[in-house]
Amino acid sequence: MLLIGVDSPIGLTVLRELGARGLEVVCVGRGRYSLGRASKFCHRFLERPEGPIADWLEGLVKAYQAIAVMAVSEGDLLQLAALKHAIPGCTIAVPDSAKLALVLDKPATLAAARAAGIQVPETWQPVADEDLASSASRIAYPVAIKWADPTAIVKPLEAAGIAFEKVEYADDPASLLAILRRYDAYGAYPLVQTYCPGYGLGQMFNMAGGRATLRFQHRRLREWPVTGGVSSFCGSVALDKHSDQLAKSEELLRSIGWEGPAMVEYRYDPATGNYWLMEINGRFWGSIPLAHHAGAHFGWEAYRTLVARENAQSTAQLRPRKARFMVPDLKHLVSRLRESQTGVLAKLALVAGFFLAFVDPEISYYVWSSGDPGPFVSDMKSLLRKAARLDS
Repeated sequence: MLLIGVDSPIGLTVLRELGARGLEVVCVGRGRYSLGRASKFCHRFLERPEGPIADWLEGLVKAYQAIAVMAVSEGDLLQLAALKHAIPGCTIAVPDSAKLALVLDKPATLAAARAAGIQVPETWQPVADEDLASSASRIAYPVAIKWADPTAIVKPLEAAGIAFEKVEYADDPASLLAILRRYDAYGAYPLVQTYCPGYGLGQMFNMAGGRATLRFQHRRLREWPVTGGVSSFCGSVALDKHSDQLAKSEELLRSIGWEGPAMVEYRYDPATGNYWLMEINGRFWGSIPLAHHAGAHFGWEAYRTLVARENAQSTAQLRPRKARFMVPDLKHLVSRLRESQTGVLAKLALVAGFFLAFVDPEISYYVWSSGDPGPFVSDMKSLLRKAARLDS
C-alpha cells in the first residue's frame, strides 16, 4: 500500500503500525531526512513528485500494485478525497470531501457541536467592511485569535507577505484590533473566540458504520509554543474518566457521518466541569504516538476498517502512558526558563523534572523506538545539519 506523508512522527507512527503487521508499505515523503525513510518498516521510499496528487497518484498505484492509499495531512486528504473512486481496485482510505470540508470549517463544526448539546466558546468571525472596533467592544475578554481553516490560509497569507500565526491572544479591544489590522490589506480575518480556561483534553475515535471501534483520550501536559501549539508532552486518560463527554463526542461524529480516525478536542476546566469544544481533527493527530504506545493503534484500525472493511470492535488493551516530543519539549523548557516571572527554585524544579523524565518507565517518545531506531538517528542527523548551517 501507499502511505503519503511519512516525514513527521504522525506518519512514522502509522507506518510502524502497518508495517509491524506485515503490510508492505511504500512511503511517499519529502526529503533525505524523512523520518519514515529510515524506518525498518518502510518497504520502499519515494521522493514525493512535484505537482498535485492527481497528476501522479495513479501512476504510483499501478507501478507498485497498491491496493490502498492512506495519507496524513489535511491538504493531502482533501486532494485524495476528490480521487476517492477514481482508481479501480485501489481503496483511497480517506473521509468524504463533504465531511472533511465540514470539520475544516470551524464555524460549521461549532454549529454541529452546539446542535449536539456540546458547549462551544463565544465566537466572532470578522468580515471586511465591518465596524471592527464596535464588534470588538462587545465580546468577552481575553480572546484567542485563530484561522477557521489554517491549512487553506497559509499559502495565501505567505503570498500576501503576512506571517501565519497559529494562535494569538488579546486581553482587551485595543490589543485585538492591533492584531486584526494586520490583515486589513488582505481583506479577510481570523476567528476570534473567548478564551476558555483549563487544559487540553483530546478524545480520539475510529468510526466505522456509525460507531466507534476504538476509543482513546489524553490530556495535554505541555505545549510548544507555551501559549498553545503542538502537544510536546501528554498523558493518557482512562476511558472511565470524562465518560459522559466521550459519549457526546462519539455522537457528534456519528451525527456528522464521520468514518475513520478523528480527534474531538476540548478545553476542560476542572473548576467548573465545563468542556469547551475547540475543534475536530479529521485526520491522524499530532499526539498519535502516545496512543500507539498506550496500545491504541489508530493507523492499523483505520486500515482494518476502511480498507479491510472489518467493523468489529477493537480488542486493544490500553495501558497508562505518557509521551514526549523531544525537540518541542526542550523548546518549551527553554522558554519557561527565560520567563522573568519564574523564580529560581521553580526553574530548578522545571529542569529537574525534564531530566528525571528520562528514567520514568511510563514515558515513551514520539520518534525514538528501541525496535526501530533508524528514524531517531536520521532525526539527529537532520538537527545537527540545521545547527551547522545556522553557525556557518
